[in-house]
This record gives sequence, C-alpha cells and structure tokens, in this order.
Amino acid sequence: MQPELSSTPVTVVKNTGRERYEIFTAEDPVEFAGFLGYRVIDERNVELQHTIISEGFSRRGFARTLVTAVLDQIRDEGGRIVPTCSYVQDYLERFPQYSDLVTQA
Repeated sequence: MQPELSSTPVTVVKNTGRERYEIFTAEDPVEFAGFLGYRVIDERNVELQHTIISEGFSRRGFARTLVTAVLDQIRDEGGRIVPTCSYVQDYLERFPQYSDLVTQA
C-alpha cells in the first residue's frame, strides 16, 4: 500500500539551522504549512521528534506528504531513523515499506 499524498503541490525543505524539515505549498511558498522536527544522532542516524501541521492545513494530507518526503530523502542519503514522533510511529505501522529505515541508536 502506498501513502496517499496531498493533492496540493508542495515543496519539502530541510532547514538544518532549525533542525526540521519544512513543508511549503505552491499557494504560499513563504509561510510553511508545517514541519517535522529532528535531532542528528550521528553521521547516519536521525531522531524524528515531532510533526506539526499549521492551523488551516490540517486534515488535507500534508503530514503524510511531509513524512513520506522526509523518509524518502533519508533513504536516498543512506540514513536511518529513530522515530520518537507518535505520528511517524503510526505512519511506519501503516506503511511497513519504510521499516528498514528504523535503527535502535
């Protein structure tokens, strides 16, 4: 089963200065629709801490779209995750094709 993503075009940006991945819509490329906070554990492992979607963007698939993009990016970079965010944990249960990214760091 593949995750159903938001129908709104989005961009996901890694903001290393704030330790979060931010999601922006084409409708408003300046104000982010939400973010997924992270903490770097070491050169390969990252803890995914919390997913926040801004008011007005909830229940439109942005959280799922954000988490999917982040996990795909981490996979592409050869990274691993420690999912302490409850949304990411639930996501991994629904979409086990990402479970290989989980580490016990």
